[in-house]
This record gives sequence, structure tokens and C-alpha cells, in this order.
Amino acid sequence: MAQQATPVRGARLGRALGPEPGAVGGAVLLLPGGDPVSSRRPSPLVAAASVRGLGRRLGRAGRAGGIAVHVVHYRYRGWNGGAAHPARDAAWAVDETVRRYGDVPVCLAGLGMGGRAALHAGGHEAVTSVLALAPWLPGEDAAVPPEPVKQLTGRQVLIVHGTHDTRTDPELSFRLAARAKKANRDVCRFEVHADGHGLRQYRDEVLALCEDFVMGALFGRALSRPLRDALAAPPPLGLRMPLASGFGSSLRR
Repeated sequence: MAQQATPVRGARLGRALGPEPGAVGGAVLLLPGGDPVSSRRPSPLVAAASVRGLGRRLGRAGRAGGIAVHVVHYRYRGWNGGAAHPARDAAWAVDETVRRYGDVPVCLAGLGMGGRAALHAGGHEAVTSVLALAPWLPGEDAAVPPEPVKQLTGRQVLIVHGTHDTRTDPELSFRLAARAKKANRDVCRFEVHADGHGLRQYRDEVLALCEDFVMGALFGRALSRPLRDALAAPPPLGLRMPLASGFGSSLRR
């Protein structure tokens, strides 16, 4: 049995994106972005909108395998320092997923602050993979412990970041990936050239990469060659892998 996370009041799972399968073979929990500090409750509609496109894409791709895709609705908009509210909410959401669907593999997929929450909560026993899109990470400070990475051991991890992101620093996600790679060989990171925080310029390519990764992690589908190469390459090559224009239009398996 998975270890129960500390109970939280107010966090919840959104309705399944797409038809909820009768027999669930894997689950994706979508973790939206947020603010560094805020005690306000986020709008469910706004939060869901930021990750709905990814959720629908994964729901269609994993329908045959019985995928369940849910948005996690946080209690607060903010990370709020050591409280790390979104990470705690993500851990609770994994527990709730196990309660609903049984012992199924879970992928945590987060955007911005949700990417940081996914990385933090990735150590949950039921989590087999973590997808962090443009993760918001704190600046490095000698007086503050670095972001944890040991919890990612044994998980497949994909980080995607636009090189022109002005909201979350792509260099910080590279440094975290480099530390995580030392503890876990199944870590890779793709750079989206000239794209910003929302990864909209190459949206189709990013969604195709995410689908490729999640379907492989949850259902054992063969990964595309770029993903295989990124996972196998030593740092820094596999952590600065360029996402090619047109990725997904004709994947070579």
C-alpha cells in the first residue's frame, strides 16, 4: 500500500477529461501553475484552462489503455515558502487516485509552479513518471538547501523548457536536471528554441513530445528515437536536447 500523504482540506480532483474509462490502466494528474506567494484560492476554470489541451491530448492517446486524466485543484494559488502547498496537494491527489482506481501507475504532469510540485511529489510510491513543463524553480541561494532530487530515483522524468522563457529560468531547470541525472539515469530535458513560458510557438511539437513520453511511461509504448537518445545521452547532451520543428508529424519508432 502507498504511504498516505498528510490529509488536506479543500484540494480536489477535477472531473475526468474525456469519458472516464471503466477499467483504468494508468492515470495522469495535471498540476497547473500559480504564484510564489498567495493565500487566495485559484479559479478552477482558469487553472484547468492552462492544462486542458495537454489533458485532452493524453486522454485521446491513452483511451485504449484506460487512461484517467484529472486536473488537481489546489487550495491556494501560492507555493508559500516551506508550506509548499501545491506539492502537498499533489501528494494528496495521488493518494486519492489510488483510492479511486487501485494500484495503477501515475504520471504527475505540471506547468510552471505545477512543474515544481510534480518534481517534489514525484517520490510518492504510486508515481512512475514526472513531466515538468517550464517548471518554476527558486533561485539558487547558498543559505537555502537546493531543490530535492533523490525522490525522483526510479521514475522516468522529462523536463521541457523554452529557451526564451522570461517567467521561469531555463538555466535553473537545467541545473536541477543535471543533479537529478546523477541519481537517476532516466532523466532527460528538451529545449524549445526561442519559445516562451507558455510553449505556444511550438505547441504541436510539445504536445507530441508529452504524449510520446507519457504513453511510454504509463503503458510501455515504444519511445520515439529523440526521447530514447535523450535518456541515453550523458550530460549535458541529454539535458539540452533540442526539440525539432515538426516533431510528432512522422515519428520514427
